[in-house]
Amino acid sequence: MNRPLKITKIGNSAGIVLPKDVLAHLGRNVGDEVAVVLTPNGIELISAEPDFEEQMAAARKVMAERKRALRELAK
Repeated sequence: MNRPLKITKIGNSAGIVLPKDVLAHLGRNVGDEVAVVLTPNGIELISAEPDFEEQMAAARKVMAERKRALRELAK
């Protein structure tokens, strides 16, 4: 799908309105969250996983603590 969406002023910010079929495709409803992924070609909207950021923070902490062991395992 490739359809133009207009950028709208929302207070001091800007936003786009997602049509119902796009929300349905994402499996999201009004009030839910989506994640914006920056890609070489622009952006990608994906369904946000509520625990994803917490999981990534935990993974980064473990990788930092075990950096040396992980480097050895990568050989």
